[in-house]
Amino acid sequence: MTQSSVRGEGTLGGVLKASDDERGVREASDGSGRSGTEESGGGGHRRGGPRRGRRVLRWSAIVLSVVILGTAGAGYLYYQHLSGNIHKGERSSGDAKARRTAANAAGQTPLNILLIGSDSRNSDENVRLGGAKYDRGSPPLGDVQMLIHLSADRKSAAMVSIPRDTRVDIPKCTDPKTGKTYPATNTIINESLARGGAGCTLATWENLTGIYIDHWLTIDFSGVVRMADAVGGVDVCVKQNVWDHPTARVPGGSGLKLTAGTHKVEGKQALQWLRTRHAWGSDLMRARAQHMYLNSMIRELKSQNVFTDTGRLMDLAEAATKSLSVSEEIGSPKKLYDLGMQLKSVPADRITSVTMPNVTDPQNKDHLVPNGAAADQLWQMLRDDIPLDDKGKASGAKQTTAEQEATRAPSAPDGQIGVVVQNATRSATLGPVPGRAGTIAEELVAKGFTRASKDATAGLSEDKTVVRYPSAELEGDAQRIAKSLGIPLSSVKRSTDVSGVTVVVGADWRTGTAYPKQSGPRAGELPSGSDAINGADKSTCMDVYGPYVW
Repeated sequence: MTQSSVRGEGTLGGVLKASDDERGVREASDGSGRSGTEESGGGGHRRGGPRRGRRVLRWSAIVLSVVILGTAGAGYLYYQHLSGNIHKGERSSGDAKARRTAANAAGQTPLNILLIGSDSRNSDENVRLGGAKYDRGSPPLGDVQMLIHLSADRKSAAMVSIPRDTRVDIPKCTDPKTGKTYPATNTIINESLARGGAGCTLATWENLTGIYIDHWLTIDFSGVVRMADAVGGVDVCVKQNVWDHPTARVPGGSGLKLTAGTHKVEGKQALQWLRTRHAWGSDLMRARAQHMYLNSMIRELKSQNVFTDTGRLMDLAEAATKSLSVSEEIGSPKKLYDLGMQLKSVPADRITSVTMPNVTDPQNKDHLVPNGAAADQLWQMLRDDIPLDDKGKASGAKQTTAEQEATRAPSAPDGQIGVVVQNATRSATLGPVPGRAGTIAEELVAKGFTRASKDATAGLSEDKTVVRYPSAELEGDAQRIAKSLGIPLSSVKRSTDVSGVTVVVGADWRTGTAYPKQSGPRAGELPSGSDAINGADKSTCMDVYGPYVW
């Protein structure tokens, strides 16, 4: 419901029309100024004549006016009530560089929304649902992070998760509530929410993926329960009896307890499903269970025809506005409704859920890092609006040449830019190409970068060539080096693993001194390790890790 729909011209028009009808009765009198109630041919008065008709119409007009105005007032007050439920915040609170994807030939652009599940325990209800009372008052962490990508033509969608323990570069962020500034750091991604709110998590995603993110939504434990109750339950499936409980070796657990088969979960049990990790065996499998839940919820909402059922829609609107915090540009009931209508338009069988390809973090076996070329391929598909399924084709919404070539100014002339070249051409099937670092360093010197040198470190391996730089002031230098060699700007990455601008020559550049042009992925050409699930698939069930089978 929008404000215009309850206070607009339709309301005033209805009242005015009633008054005009009443005036028309008066004008039908005998022209003498009287009401025309006397009837010729008898001289007497007849009850129920024009006077009664006029009286009935007058009362009808009054009642109609009261009903219309009362409904409009109630509708306006309800809209204001929903507006008051919504918590809003800045879209981005960190240093981010991503640029919008250009419109396709039809003028359409993709839509990217970041969904963040907070582990906040800063309320009695959240402590009751999430335990860990000692965490009350601590900044919340973003334990669930999922990008929802709607294609420009709104015919397909993707849901992409990054596991919470993935080590990434988090940019400098300023908390919009406290004004506190957090320096850039390299740590696991769920900490970004505590370093400047949802806007910092958004900036972290943008810098990692190069994808412009339009909006963010956050939800906490109690919000999940409210939304699950409003939907009325969602079907989930397990292959074995599951009980996610504390064990002698592993404390904690969500408390989820189900028998093998399909169950409809709602309320607290839905939260348990979404939080379960130990019983699935890993955070990666938790992401899979979350994808299954959301796919099932979308199917459930479509089957209920929620958007055409006023009562159901009001229940969901109440729950959603109480449960979600949103970026300020979508902070109204109308804008959230419009967003929901766009999500509704995508068929379930054109929704693909994936997890970012990843590998074990070499610095910490309990953490993950993006899997180089495979993760980059996924981000490229989303940036270029290439469907993750094979039922469609790229919409043509890509970055323009001007956007691709936009760079920051280098900090110094070419001859003063320091750059080191590393040979990382070793691959899983081929050995390194001898002398590659020296060849590319010599090419840079010939182009005027006289401070270029090679790094003699052996045994390095990268699937894809990348230019790394350690801090923001060297970004322009790194982009300048990349441009001179023909390396795309999407391969210029900030990293704390280097001390200066570093060209890492990967296995994709084994010959020549100009970086070879790369052909982009096709629709449905997902990288390995993405664990894709189709939104229409009702047959998927979760495997239960042995110690949690009962």
